[in-house]
Amino acid sequence: MCLASRGWPVTYVPILKGKKGEFLALKHASAEVQSQIRPVMEIVPDSEVATFCTHAVDSTPDGMVLSVDCSALSGTNASRVDIGGPMMRVGESLGQRQVAMCPVFRITDTQKMLTEVSAVMNLHEQGGCLRASSLDVSRGLLEGEHIRNLLRVLRVDPEEIDLLIDAGPVQSEDSRHVRVGEVTESLERLAPWPWRRICVAAGAFPFNLSGFPRGRATPVKREDALLWADVTDKWQTRRLDFADFGVTHPRMPAQSRGAPHPNMRYTSDINWQVFVYAKRRRGNDDFFVLSRDLVDSPYWPSSGARTSWGDARLLECAERERPRAGGGTEWRAWATSHHLAAVTSRLTILGRP
Repeated sequence: MCLASRGWPVTYVPILKGKKGEFLALKHASAEVQSQIRPVMEIVPDSEVATFCTHAVDSTPDGMVLSVDCSALSGTNASRVDIGGPMMRVGESLGQRQVAMCPVFRITDTQKMLTEVSAVMNLHEQGGCLRASSLDVSRGLLEGEHIRNLLRVLRVDPEEIDLLIDAGPVQSEDSRHVRVGEVTESLERLAPWPWRRICVAAGAFPFNLSGFPRGRATPVKREDALLWADVTDKWQTRRLDFADFGVTHPRMPAQSRGAPHPNMRYTSDINWQVFVYAKRRRGNDDFFVLSRDLVDSPYWPSSGARTSWGDARLLECAERERPRAGGGTEWRAWATSHHLAAVTSRLTILGRP
């Protein structure tokens, strides 16, 4: 029995790279989608903290709380002591510009990082988010002593904290079964604590599109969604929210070089349909062809352009109503926009992502 049919609405927690395309998707999400998501934004290493904050201020819908993960910036020049670490800088910047923030932290964070997390929680009064790897259980990091020490350092109660159990990449049925066991064991260790909310995350999208055939759609199974369903079938004690990494791989990308081939990562039921087209026409005009093929395909939803802001842009491209076909940032924004709408719709109707 799915959770929705038992009266337990499931919130969607998209873990998104904090870049312009992902923020554009958030900005243009419908009111219905906004009401059902609790986004986690990861600051990528090749981004400036100031740039991230500008995108957040420009694009975060009114009333939305951003959970912000700065962990990828540890050890970079973003952690200079004289101006504070990235967590504090982001917290202060967003606070000054009235964007609510919930800081993400880990059991393995340094004392300095946890001090900043505590300060940001005090500043924003939105609590915090503990992101625990499903591998932490085998490392002995999920024992009660570690959790008590962590909460003591932060000076918070578990009721103020969201728990996010991150299974990481899961890209085959075999790896999914392994991760389900790890997540279930993590829940057994952590769920007895009275966390504010509990969420299970995994990511199944490939790291890049280099191996995909050109000129047609290739299905990629959403093993992350299947993992969540497997876990919730086993764990019926308390509602588990769903998290994935949108249309990206969980790992942080290398700094981008060059322009990508026209592509669209299109969520369709329990698969993504990945379109990658060769560059044969001037500019990115091959994306017009890709869009036409997508709209004419069985994967185009019956709701069409009404599905999301991104779908409306894709239809414009298919009908050549745009002077330009966009580029990597726009394609990622449109794909993410559709993904947010598709997942929230499935959770609402089916109780599963």
